[in-house]
Amino acid sequence: MKQSDPEKEEIKRLKKKLKQQEKKNTEIRNEMAVQRTIFANERTLMAYLRTAIALLAGGIAAIKLSQHKYMGIIGFLLMALGGGLIIYSFYRYFKKQKLIKRQQQEFTQTSHHHAAIHEKEASRYGNSD
Repeated sequence: MKQSDPEKEEIKRLKKKLKQQEKKNTEIRNEMAVQRTIFANERTLMAYLRTAIALLAGGIAAIKLSQHKYMGIIGFLLMALGGGLIIYSFYRYFKKQKLIKRQQQEFTQTSHHHAAIHEKEASRYGNSD
């Protein structure tokens, strides 16, 4: 059974539309992956800050609520540790944000066709990455 010309044209049109949608979906998926990475970095910052605040609060409580000299020393150490953790958390956050932005700028789109060619070439050499 042979397909008529209008059917062939319709199939070509649908295939072209499908390829365009696949490209659009890939771009959206890549952008969403970047956003997830940025949000994960922000969640990590919040976790560090939450821990730092707990250390600061513990240090203040140790100083204010205890009459013993060693508890005052422990309190000051906890406060210093909390302050250091705040500084480290922001340092780490900005360093990771810079890395994410740089990788986002250097990223180039690849098609499924290129990925298939790479996989075929890699398999020739015994690689499967």
